[in-house]
Amino acid sequence: MMFHSVLSQDELTGLVNLEFGTFSLLLIAALAIGFGISAVYMLTHKKEGFAQSYAITLIMLPPIVAVLLMLIDTVAGGLALAGVFTLTRFRSIAADPKDVCYVFMAMASGVIIGEGYLAVAIMFFIVMAIVLYVLSALNYAAPKTSDMTLKITVPEDLNYENLFDAVLNKYTTSWKLRRVKTTNFGSLFDCIYSIQLPDNVEQKKFLDELRTLNGNMTIQLTLFRYEDRIYEK
Repeated sequence: MMFHSVLSQDELTGLVNLEFGTFSLLLIAALAIGFGISAVYMLTHKKEGFAQSYAITLIMLPPIVAVLLMLIDTVAGGLALAGVFTLTRFRSIAADPKDVCYVFMAMASGVIIGEGYLAVAIMFFIVMAIVLYVLSALNYAAPKTSDMTLKITVPEDLNYENLFDAVLNKYTTSWKLRRVKTTNFGSLFDCIYSIQLPDNVEQKKFLDELRTLNGNMTIQLTLFRYEDRIYEK
């Protein structure tokens, strides 16, 4: 009986008999699991940081889905409405792909609770929380290189073509010149590269060798991959 639904159905109509006590129990349980999912999200994102709005969304999503399912009384209808909230959320922010699993976990918990399977929801949360924490602690499947964007400023009287090739070949596993643009009324060039830098590389030595080639001018190394974008007017 532990994994049976706490919701009862009318034998004649087949509809769920939603009593106040049962509704309150499931709502509180959904909020508690939402807080748990949010806590796991914050715990596994301490190094890279996390968004407060995202953490709050993870708290509210399970009770929203659960209430929709309890009132609509069909899984398909509840999921359709819950999906609208989720899609609206992701259209407004650029989420890390690995964060999607937290949203699906919150939605799944809401669905399970909305169907009345309280013990199943608790078991599901405990197992998933342990797995997510262990994967984060072990840094599972983490790449040995980092995708970065390198911007090197070059004076106009210096030929930048093939100038940095030797240093880039020495320190990076792959690189590509993505864009060159003039700045400061044409007196300077900004050479923008997308590079893959191994984690064991000493970045200071890498930048120092580049500085000796560009006249000790500005160099920026950013932990983001350069993306070519097309803008239509």
